[in-house]
Amino acid sequence: MTISRRKAIIALGGNLPLGGMLPHEILLAAIEEITPSMGEICQVSRLFQTPCFPAGVGPDYVNAALVLDTNLKPTSLMHQLQAVEQKFSREREQRWGMRTLDLDLIACGDSVLPSPSEYQHWLHLPLELQMRQTPPELILPHPRLQDRAFVLVPMCDVCPDWRHPVLGKTASELCAALPKSDLEAVQPL
Repeated sequence: MTISRRKAIIALGGNLPLGGMLPHEILLAAIEEITPSMGEICQVSRLFQTPCFPAGVGPDYVNAALVLDTNLKPTSLMHQLQAVEQKFSREREQRWGMRTLDLDLIACGDSVLPSPSEYQHWLHLPLELQMRQTPPELILPHPRLQDRAFVLVPMCDVCPDWRHPVLGKTASELCAALPKSDLEAVQPL
């Protein structure tokens, strides 16, 4: 029996210290926690500093992306990533709130989950509802990635040719479509 392997794209971010660790140190330590049981890390982006979202509500974030070659199903991988978040005291008190560590499964192969119609619902959900509603299950690819320079700029470091299975555009094309001010706000550390 052949085990199916796929490339998973993971976005990393954080803006709160933990003990004596600063956010960039937390991201680097979290990368070390991605164990062989999850897969093999193929590439890791540079670290980037990005403004807090919504603007002015907290310290700037440090963001990165990595590509993982895995044979795990997306939900299993997500559970393992959440376990890593817990090691770094991740608390989920507020949607899009400040955090020590956020590990988002952005894409896994060309999977569209949980279904194309459910994906379309979350893709087109208005911003005011996005800020209040959390999907009950994993949505892939991440329905907001095309709107977020802090995800796309690091992705372009490691997988610029990745093609969105629904939108049909590469990471580079999605990044180029963002406002220049959003792109300029994402600065390498």
